[in-house]
Amino acid sequence: MTTTPFPELVMTRSDVALVEPWTVRQGTTQRGGASCDFAHRALTVPLGGAPIDRLVRAHELMHLRISPVEGIDVGAVGASRRAVECAEECRVNEALRRLGFAVNELRDGSEKTAGARVAAASEWSEAVSFFVALRGSDGERDFLQGIRSERPEWVRALRAVKKEVDRLLERVDINTLCATPLSGEGSGFQTITVPIARLIDRVGGSAAPRDDASWKRFKKSLSPGARRAPSGRFATLVIDESRDYVDVPGRTGARRRRYDVSGVVVGPPSRTWRDDRRRVFRVTSRAAGGVIVIDQSGSMNIGDDELDEALRRVPGVTVIGYSHRPGDTLGTPNAWILATQHQRVREVPSGNVGNGVDGPALRWALSLRRPGDILVWVTDGQVTDSNDHPDGALTAECGQLVRQHQIRLAATLDEALQVLRSPHAPRRYSAGFGRIGRFLGISADVL
Repeated sequence: MTTTPFPELVMTRSDVALVEPWTVRQGTTQRGGASCDFAHRALTVPLGGAPIDRLVRAHELMHLRISPVEGIDVGAVGASRRAVECAEECRVNEALRRLGFAVNELRDGSEKTAGARVAAASEWSEAVSFFVALRGSDGERDFLQGIRSERPEWVRALRAVKKEVDRLLERVDINTLCATPLSGEGSGFQTITVPIARLIDRVGGSAAPRDDASWKRFKKSLSPGARRAPSGRFATLVIDESRDYVDVPGRTGARRRRYDVSGVVVGPPSRTWRDDRRRVFRVTSRAAGGVIVIDQSGSMNIGDDELDEALRRVPGVTVIGYSHRPGDTLGTPNAWILATQHQRVREVPSGNVGNGVDGPALRWALSLRRPGDILVWVTDGQVTDSNDHPDGALTAECGQLVRQHQIRLAATLDEALQVLRSPHAPRRYSAGFGRIGRFLGISADVL
C-alpha cells in the first residue's frame, strides 16, 4: 500500500503568502533518504504504509510546517550551519513527540556504527551535533553505545548536554515550539533552535572532558552566560583579504639607491662635474626591513599613528596583526596585513579580544619573510587556544617556533623597531614575556 501526501495542505503558514504546487518524490527510511526542499518545493519521503514510513513522512511534513522557508543567515544567528541544522532536527522531533508520535522509533540502524566512527576519529564537535539531532529517539541510545565503545569518557559529557537541551525545551509550550516566524518572541526558531545551536557550537568548540578537573570546567561551561571550556587547540587562521590599502608616499620598497666612487653600474655622466667627489657609480642597497607580527588582542592593539611611525623608521618592514574572537565558528577573519613594502592598510583594524591563533599567525609570518629578514613578534607572552584559555602545549609549540626560526620578541612596537634597526645588538628584553618567556628562560631586563 502506498500513501500520497499533500504538502499544500500542510503549508498553511502565517509567514508564507503564496501556496504553489509541490513535487512529491519516492524516498526511503534510511538517513538521508527523505528531505524537505523549500527552494525547489520538493518533498522526498517513503510512501509505504509501515509505521516507520509514516513516522518519517510526519517528520518531513513537520519540517514543511514549522521550519524556516528561506535560507538562514548563520552570521545573524551566531551559530554554524551544521549546528543550526541539528538544532532544528531536535525542535521538529520534539514537536512530533508532543503531538503523540512515537519519535523513539525514529532510527535506521546506522547510529551505533556512526557513533563508533565519530569517536574513533576524535570528532567531538560532530558527536555533539549529531547527538542533539537524535535526541528522544532510540537512535540516541544506539549512538551513545557506539561512542562508549571508543570514547567512554564522552558519554557523561553528552548526557550533560542533553540535560541542558531538555531544560531549554521544557520552558516552551507547543504553540511557541511550532510558531513559524523567523524572529521575535513568538518564534519557535528564535526561542528554541537558535539557543540550542549556540549550545552545540559552544560545547563542540571545547575539548571533551578527560578527567575530573576538565569535567568540572566543562559542566560549568554549560550554564547560560558561562565561559567556554578550553579547546586545547588553535583556531583556524582566517586571513582578512577585504581590507582597503593606500600607497605610502616615498615608500618605494625595501631598496635604496646611492652613488659611490666605485662599482659596476655607471650613473648619469653629468655626475662627473656635478659631484665634487666624482661618485658616478650607482649602488643599490636594501633598506632596513623585516617582518613584525603583532598580537592585537586586548591591550596589545596599535593605532594608525603608531603604524605610520613604524613605516617611517623602518621603510622595508612588513607588518601583520592577529586576534581571534573566542569560540568563533563562523570564519570571522583573525589575521590581516597592516603594511607591506609599498602600502599600508587604510584603517588599522581592532582586535577580536582573544589570541587564539598565535601559532598559525607565526607560521604565516614566517612564510612572508625574505631571506635574511628578521622576524619580531610583539607579544605579552600569553598563548591561548581558540576559546582564549592559556594552554601549556600550545605555548611550547610557539616557543619551539621562536627557537627554531630565531624569532625575536618585543613587548611593544617601538621595541620591535629598535630590533630591526639594530639587528646585531645583544638580545635584551624589557619584559619577561609570561609563559613564553618562562619556556624560553627569558627574564625581564632593560632594553
